[in-house]
Amino acid sequence: MTDRKGELAANLAKVEDRIAAACAAAGRGREEVTLIVVTKTYPASDVRILSELGVRHVAENRDQDAAPKAAECSDLPLAWHFVGQLQTNKVRSVVGYADLVQSVDRSKLVTALSKEAVRQEREVGCLIQVALDAGERERGERGGVAPGGIEELADLVAKAPALRLDGLMTVAPLTGEYAGRQQAAFERLMDLSTDLRRAHPTANMVSAGMSADLEEAVAAGATHVRVGTAVLGVRPRLG
Repeated sequence: MTDRKGELAANLAKVEDRIAAACAAAGRGREEVTLIVVTKTYPASDVRILSELGVRHVAENRDQDAAPKAAECSDLPLAWHFVGQLQTNKVRSVVGYADLVQSVDRSKLVTALSKEAVRQEREVGCLIQVALDAGERERGERGGVAPGGIEELADLVAKAPALRLDGLMTVAPLTGEYAGRQQAAFERLMDLSTDLRRAHPTANMVSAGMSADLEEAVAAGATHVRVGTAVLGVRPRLG
């Protein structure tokens, strides 16, 4: 076993233990939570090792990093999630490899994704990114639609050709009423998910929680957690 494979295996085991403990504490089955490893800034060789270690979901937030990495790893049994703010001029590239786009937050993006998915004959899963630091009709600091905009955007995704409405995503906000209150933020997202599922019963995915707050996300009911540094380590800055 290479040093890097051993390092990743040990880190994955620790994260797995954390998720399992959080599930047990919340009275949930371990199978209810899916781990997505965020591989941004890390090379395709790490993605390949993660696949060998049983990881099946990976995420990226920048198309210029993700596209070549996904191409290099196209032989692997992986689902690729795009989790960053997505500009419409990157949609053609992202639709080429992303199985899910977790950062859908405006109608213009829905239209562009649908048009490109139809052109490429692909179905793309979509999560509505919810900004819990935004006013009722504003966008958040790190993207996302305010809670008041979820229904309209969800309906648009659900009707769009070649798109599939899968659920909601959020990032714990740094400002506003939920700053420093991750579990409260994630519980709010679960309430919004319950509302969404009344109109769209199959949109039951809730993506929340990262390396520092995955336990709070699991306790609140998240179905997917996005973990980067706890698995891959802190990469030194270049330069």
